[in-house]
Amino acid sequence: MKKLMLRRWVLPILCTLLFGMIWFYLKLPPINIKSLDFWILIGVLAIVFLVIKFLFCLEFMYKEGFKKKDIYKNVNAKIGYFKIPMNFRKSDYNFKFIIKIVLILVVIIIVGGIVVWVTSSEIFNAKAYHDQMQVVEGNFQEDISEVPLSQIPIVDKATAIKLGNRELGEMADLVSQFEISDIYTQINYNNSQIRVSPLMYGDLIKWFTNQGDGIPYYVKINIATQETNLVKTQDPIKYSPYEHFSRYLKRHLRFLYPFDMFETPVFELDDTGRPFWVVPVYEYEIGVIGGKDIVSVIVVDAATGESQKYNIGEVPQWIDNVFPAKLLNIQANNWGKYSNGWVNSIFSQRNVVTTASGYNSIVLNGDLWMYTGLTSVTDDQSNVGYILSNMRTKETKFYQIKGANEESAMRSAEGKVQEKKYNATFPILVNIADKPTYFLSLKDDAGLIKQFAFVCAEQYQIVGVGDSLLLAQNAYIQQLKANGANVYEESNFKAGNIIDINMAVVDGNTNYYFKLKDEPNLIFVAPISVSYNLPFIKIGDYVETKYTERDSSENLKTINEIKIVM
Repeated sequence: MKKLMLRRWVLPILCTLLFGMIWFYLKLPPINIKSLDFWILIGVLAIVFLVIKFLFCLEFMYKEGFKKKDIYKNVNAKIGYFKIPMNFRKSDYNFKFIIKIVLILVVIIIVGGIVVWVTSSEIFNAKAYHDQMQVVEGNFQEDISEVPLSQIPIVDKATAIKLGNRELGEMADLVSQFEISDIYTQINYNNSQIRVSPLMYGDLIKWFTNQGDGIPYYVKINIATQETNLVKTQDPIKYSPYEHFSRYLKRHLRFLYPFDMFETPVFELDDTGRPFWVVPVYEYEIGVIGGKDIVSVIVVDAATGESQKYNIGEVPQWIDNVFPAKLLNIQANNWGKYSNGWVNSIFSQRNVVTTASGYNSIVLNGDLWMYTGLTSVTDDQSNVGYILSNMRTKETKFYQIKGANEESAMRSAEGKVQEKKYNATFPILVNIADKPTYFLSLKDDAGLIKQFAFVCAEQYQIVGVGDSLLLAQNAYIQQLKANGANVYEESNFKAGNIIDINMAVVDGNTNYYFKLKDEPNLIFVAPISVSYNLPFIKIGDYVETKYTERDSSENLKTINEIKIVM
């Protein structure tokens, strides 16, 4: 009987626990009843236990059938060619019993699924889904100030990948061992908008040869200037999604936080440039598995693996990516759909709006905000307004501005240069001359940025395209004026003798840089398009210039008018 008990219960339980430990180590499911991965683990363990128990019973019967023939009892039940020992329970070998258990489990799953669906469904919880995102009315001109041209982000993720690969390709010793991750997180770093991404091991063999020293670099790209740098870390990165065993980031966190459900890790830098992994923790706030939302965030030092968990509202200022843009877009969509309940969202659809086909990120007042347009469900060609949601705090504002949707703006910009067959990037919303304006880049078939475009959000036929940001903006403002828009531009006037002058080609455009005698701390830049007399000016010439602050930074003034006084 002890042998029977050992095979019927003890050995199956021990084998199942061993299998479960291996499964947990490899799959890393959270021990959380609201996680599907957790219930998959439970189901797999149940099946494994039944199969192992059955196999051990067969093995015991085989041995007993050949060694102790006197203990057999005549019964009708058989498994293969072996009669069943009298001290076995039918539940150990009877397939009918196993089928009953399976059917009971199926019924439990179906009933449980119905309960889960009812408690989590948008049909019965439309108001709760609508209220997940608290939205306030915003003022576009007050909240979104005009951004200097030098700060407009022109590098999207696809372009960042090309720039990063080109930079790594110039480092022969690194490119043979490492690749660049395609994360390219957008962050606000010391008041500069950048994309940042760590290196990763080229393959498993290269991991074995390099993992002792860790990952020594990350790539940093200024998305306004396209300046790309490989930055050597003070301490090498040893915890990441590209490691193995205990240094694999998710495994490292799973053993520290076994009950938490993790969102995709985000790579960020603190104010000193030290790399960290920011891992949002989510819960389901509606019913059992509905209303996914971020409840806390775990910050992991990429070099040491030290971690700190923060509740929402306590997150350090330097962290930008707490709420994933995709999640914010889903919640914004629910806010627009369910303002008058689920039935209304399907049938009468009064005041029902939905988010645009895409979304983007912009920096405002030092924080990263998810931006997307809202369009009526009955009209997919125009927007009724825009949503901006803070990706660190989830503060959300709605701007009721009617105009073209993003797709229309993209097609309008492409149509302006249709002979070149450029492809427009998904736009971002900026303030140009107090007008809501789409900014986008135009790329060729190779994915290289060739031109820039500004498209009026309210009148998408107003488009300004140029080889540089300044030329595109000037063309756009001229189009606004030509269409009767009240564009106020206060020009600044400076005049004096030139004391220094140089010429440079930037992004394929010739610019002249000079200083004036009475303004030695200012640098004036004049694109060749401003005046074709620029190649002939020289030191000592007296010039009169005009510029607007919109086109200028603190010390660099981009002029839009110049007069050479003979």
